Amino acid sequence: MNRYKQISRLLVFAEVAKQGGFTAAARELNVSKSAVSQQVQSLENELGIQLLSRTTRGIKLTALGERIRLRCQNIEHEMEGVFADLANAQNNPRGAFSITFPHSLEEHVVIPAIERLCAEFPGIEPELYVTDESIDLVTNHLDLAVRAGELADSGYRALPLGKLTEIFCATPLFLQRSGLSQKEFTWDKLSDYPWIASSWQKNTVAIIDIQSQETRQIKLNIFAKVNTLPSVLNLTLKHMGIALLPDLYARPYLLSSELVPIATSVTGPLWPLYSVHTYQTEKPIHVTRFHQLLQGFIANQHGYDN
Repeated sequence: MNRYKQISRLLVFAEVAKQGGFTAAARELNVSKSAVSQQVQSLENELGIQLLSRTTRGIKLTALGERIRLRCQNIEHEMEGVFADLANAQNNPRGAFSITFPHSLEEHVVIPAIERLCAEFPGIEPELYVTDESIDLVTNHLDLAVRAGELADSGYRALPLGKLTEIFCATPLFLQRSGLSQKEFTWDKLSDYPWIASSWQKNTVAIIDIQSQETRQIKLNIFAKVNTLPSVLNLTLKHMGIALLPDLYARPYLLSSELVPIATSVTGPLWPLYSVHTYQTEKPIHVTRFHQLLQGFIANQHGYDN
């Protein structure tokens, strides 16, 4: 199998997935619709896999197709970085790069992205401000902010990064002490047990039924309230109550079984993620690249293990 030839076909497939169809992808790639269809068909035939389900209404990604789409997104970002390096070979940004972001994205998204950015642009000197509060870019002399939630109209430029979903978690020992199994701890039991809340979480919470996508309000029993997400996590790991944690933040502890998900038929609020900056014209190359890296690491955390 010629893997180099398959890379170009994978990128064509990624464009079809991104645009939602062959016609739009062909227009974006400036080739014929039949050429796009043939590339994807050849990819599937030679590999013996199905990436797309084709119907009279359009296309739908298979489970494997969705996973490959996420992988291809990383390839696209890397290729964009390569061409950006070539186009800006004489442009070597130097000096402070100041950013702020919430605790939920620190370990598995922002820090790895900063590591890659500094490897690509050795002159960059990162200044990181980790806070769950929304601080102003201009007042605090920041280059970029990562925000969770719908944005106020500030006049700043915002680009979408992905999303966070809050999930209910507890430790296995807490479940044992509560007398309920993980399966028995359903959403209607949540208000009966102590909840460790962050300062921005209220005792009335909107939960979303995963199957029906209906939203309902439930009142939770606040046991402790703290002003940072790490404090919520640490109290929860001490078996002191249940918590409503962003999925990206909880994921490592779920994988290690230090936490287990409860009330799994529902989620808490969904938070869109944005990178926000003040540049009104073309962004510096390292700012563009950092946004791409953030997108890639967020997609990795949602899509598959590194």
